[in-house]
This record gives sequence, C-alpha cells and structure tokens, in this order.
Amino acid sequence: MPFFAAADGCRIHYEISGSHGPRLILIPGLGGDGRFWAGVVRLLEAHHCIIVTDHRGAGRSDRPNSRYSIPLIASDIAGLLARTGGPAHIVGHSTGGAIAQVLALDHAEIGLSYTISSSWARADARFRTLFGARAELLDAGMAETFQRLGHVLCHEPSYLETHAGQLDAAVASAPHTLAPLAVAAARVRMLLDHDRLADLPRIAAPVQVIAAAGDILTPPTLSQAIARAIPGADHVTVPGAHFHPLADPEGFAAILRRFIAGAESKYHDR
Repeated sequence: MPFFAAADGCRIHYEISGSHGPRLILIPGLGGDGRFWAGVVRLLEAHHCIIVTDHRGAGRSDRPNSRYSIPLIASDIAGLLARTGGPAHIVGHSTGGAIAQVLALDHAEIGLSYTISSSWARADARFRTLFGARAELLDAGMAETFQRLGHVLCHEPSYLETHAGQLDAAVASAPHTLAPLAVAAARVRMLLDHDRLADLPRIAAPVQVIAAAGDILTPPTLSQAIARAIPGADHVTVPGAHFHPLADPEGFAAILRRFIAGAESKYHDR
C-alpha cells in the first residue's frame, strides 16, 4: 500500500486510479477512510486520474496520539499532491469539504477547482451541540453507539433498511475501526475549530458547493452560507441524506464530471 510521509513523519495512505484525463483528489469526511469513495472512483477512473487519501488518524493512515486539526490534514494533502504530480481538482465531502476550504485559502497553488460537498464553514450552536455530544460518546468508550448514531444521522431510512447487515457489521467492528478512541474523539472536536467563513470571498478558483436536501447532519443552510460567501460559486442541491455520494455515486459522479470539464475548459481558454 502506498504511503506519503508527512512533515512530522505520520504516514498518510493514498491510492491512485486511472492514468489519463483530469487529475483530481477525493477527500473523505470525518470517518477519514478513502474507501468511502469506491463507487465514485469506479465511475470516473476510465477518464480521470484519481487520488484517494485517508486522513491522518483514520483509515489505513497512522493514528498518532497528538494534536489534530483541519489545517494539519490540509497540509498533509498539499504535501501529498506536491509529491504525486502537482495541482489537482479538489473534491471534499463533509469534513473533506472543510479541508478543501483550507486548501483553497492556504495552499491555493495546488487546487485547479474545488467541490465542497455537504460541509460547513462555521460551526453554529446546533453543530457544536451535536458534535460535542458525539465526542462525549467516544470519551465514554461507546464506540458502537457512536457508530449507530452516525448511521441514523447520515443515511436515509430506506438505506438503513436495505443495508442493515452491512451497517450492523460496521457497528460491531466500531471499537476496532475507531481505535484509539481518544484519537477519534480529538478528530471530532477538531471540527468545532473550523471557522473560515469570513475568508471564503478570497477564493478565486472555480468552486461548486453541493448540498443534500435531506441532510440532517450538515443541513443545506450551512452549504448555502458557503456558496453565498464565494464569488461565482455554483450551488447544486441533490436529493438524499448526508452520505449521498455513497448512496448515489452515479449522480455525484455526473455532477463532478460536468463541473471538472467546465473548469478544464476555462483553464484551456486562458
């Protein structure tokens, strides 16, 4: 498995699919595991060069018992892109969308365009209450409850019914997949510090913001605030719940295809 060594030595897992076409990186949400994107990768890899990464502290990357922050993960990804060939179209979902914002603002040289899906730019009172409570579940050692609640918050009822066996298995394995729980809790709490709303008007690259109409984890109003703050940003609303790229990879891939093609044509016209 390929790894990139970050500045502090933390090994960041990544995979590359496809060998030609526009280059893009897919950044997962709080779970931090790039396998979230498997369905989208299958649909795009024939005509794109795709990098998928796991966050530090999650997936197959190292999980140091140290400080975690959105800017730190963004710097990992900026280093990974520099090592693997340079600028790319940045696609981030949820926490990945917060990381994409930091990349656009603090590492603008590595982004060709930015897709910010079901994310937030400033934590409101509801967000703080919800994610603070989720961190407290991990503090209490309640990994299975944390995982089970995540399923309810992120999926539509129909998905919970049709994927019950798979989701039950994820709950059973949560003490292992989330370990160490202190690191998982630190990763949840880092979300509360993300506040770049006032900086977003500085983004000059092409941006599309995607919201899911039925998202109760990061409601559409949070995405609307991002889209309003970024000059010229496209705003797309899709059906479904928070994990819409997982439930409908075909729809998500189609939106990406159109947006990236448009961004590529703008660069070629310069």
